[in-house]
Amino acid sequence: MEKFTVYILKSQLRGKHYIGYTVDIKKRLKEHNEGLNRSTKYGVPWGIVYTEDGFRTRSDAIKREREIKSWKGGIKFKLLFNQRV
Repeated sequence: MEKFTVYILKSQLRGKHYIGYTVDIKKRLKEHNEGLNRSTKYGVPWGIVYTEDGFRTRSDAIKREREIKSWKGGIKFKLLFNQRV
């Protein structure tokens, strides 16, 4: 049974963040860094700054992804990966 991972990437070029989910984080990061994702192709290279593993369903991963996105730019978001508040 596949388990989903929710992740946050940070663009080393622009300093922006991207939040997503996947079943294969290594493959997904490679896709982002090869410019295969329209949303992230202009921020290459990307690095992983946060992951949450073990979501049993796609629906659970999407709920968590949306929750984190709702925090984007705020203190809760920064605390997820110990970014300076």
